Amino acid sequence: MNALLSFAAALVSLRLAGRLLSERRIAWAGGLLAFAGAAAAMAWGAAHGWDEAAFRVYYLCGALLSAPLLGVGSLTLAGRRAAAPIGLVYTGLALGLALAMPVHGGFGSQHVPHAQDHLDALPRAVAIAGSALGTLAVVTVAVTTLRRRPVGNALLVAAVAVAAAASALTQTAVAAAALCFALAAGLLYAGAVRR
Repeated sequence: MNALLSFAAALVSLRLAGRLLSERRIAWAGGLLAFAGAAAAMAWGAAHGWDEAAFRVYYLCGALLSAPLLGVGSLTLAGRRAAAPIGLVYTGLALGLALAMPVHGGFGSQHVPHAQDHLDALPRAVAIAGSALGTLAVVTVAVTTLRRRPVGNALLVAAVAVAAAASALTQTAVAAAALCFALAAGLLYAGAVRR
């Protein structure tokens, strides 16, 4: 069941990313593509057991990219032109880090692996900083432009809360986390396109 729910979350995120991409909301689409990648890795881990490759994809997409790209999307929508090149550089850094980071410890269960059991401090610190700054950007832009877009921004803030719940649930309840990822993707999309 966990694999099916995670796969469904990946499909929802991928579909919504495609719609945002067609609307030329590149960073937002990237954030939802990252959601899709993380959910797909969860589906793989739940169906076949976790391995190093699935963990790298999950960590890259879920921990390193999703929140920062959504933050870049919010900042670019708010007219901060410098956000796009900074986001592009960060994405390259995150990709390089995910490919080069040493992963240690064994995998062998269907449960989402704990990063602290498999990674050194640097990748974890980059993920924490990137996620915190990305989330802060989304919430700050949503709050400061609330009068112009009350419903859309409320949806974005709700999406951030649901995504945070999904991240917390990956360690204890993968099925609930997958449902939260799908709901967060839907809320993000609705908030991004709502005028």
